[in-house]
Amino acid sequence: MDVSLAWWVAVVAVILGMLAIDLFFFHRQAHEVTAREAGIWTVVWVVLGLGFGAVVAWQFGLDLGAQYLAGYVIEKSLAVDNIFVFAVIFAAFSIPLKYQHRVLFWGVIGALVLRGVFIAAGAALLERFHWTIYLFGGLLIVTAWRMWSHRHHHPDPANNPAIKWLRRRLPMTDRLDGQRFFTVENSKRLATPLLAALIAVEFADVVFAVDSIPAIFAVTSEPFLVFTSNAFAILGLRSMYFFLADMIKRFEYLSVGLAAVLAFVGAKMLLIDVYKIPIALSLGVIVAILAASVFVSLRKTTGAGKIGPDPDLQSEAAPERPGPEWVSRI
Repeated sequence: MDVSLAWWVAVVAVILGMLAIDLFFFHRQAHEVTAREAGIWTVVWVVLGLGFGAVVAWQFGLDLGAQYLAGYVIEKSLAVDNIFVFAVIFAAFSIPLKYQHRVLFWGVIGALVLRGVFIAAGAALLERFHWTIYLFGGLLIVTAWRMWSHRHHHPDPANNPAIKWLRRRLPMTDRLDGQRFFTVENSKRLATPLLAALIAVEFADVVFAVDSIPAIFAVTSEPFLVFTSNAFAILGLRSMYFFLADMIKRFEYLSVGLAAVLAFVGAKMLLIDVYKIPIALSLGVIVAILAASVFVSLRKTTGAGKIGPDPDLQSEAAPERPGPEWVSRI
């Protein structure tokens, strides 16, 4: 795939432009993101991501367009699973709804930079050492098993190594000061819980990247497609969080579906020199697995009713329960 510098510049410009619009025109003031607002932005980001896939297919061919789409679907699905972790982090640090967008925005910026580094390193390894593809495949199989065996396990941000290190090195306060990452108390500059939440989110993304980057290389070895599918999937993560956080508990079998997808793409990498699974078949299998896991999850929870937001969370007066209502029961 011959991608000129102009394409890279154009893609980065679009990403930075959309981030600027999101931050400076729609979220300059801290506010509670409504379901309607989050839903509109989720649609915008999905249309943008799929639209770029159509451009890739038009300019570079249907096969490369399908590779981008497969990577995008994998990343988007893993992002949905990550929403659970973000909700737990916000609950652990008592971050009110109105300040969560700021943490997620800067978390996405860090994630884009981190993914770029991981992708460059992964592409270089695969190009120079072909055997690393088996290492990536094995890693995905192990990740799939871990996701399956820990599907009922809930993370504890308080035990996050990055947060423990930060508390030892940087003076912190338990008091929020608006949406600031630092505040001043008794003439001392202190980090706020908002910074702790941001670091926890960034640390979580390191773990997510270890899982997702090898999965992308299983469906395409083109760095341009790997980066863009990651980027466009990540860009909609914030709005998707606010749109789905109160109903994510209904996706009970999503982690099972994701484990199956990771196991499939891991096997695909391990068999690459024996049989190369066509990208159309790979895309069909991935979509079918994810659709089945979502369908079964929603069918099982339909009778239980949708888990809605807690009214107490709509004001800063109850910061001890800042996330979706189900988080408080973990």
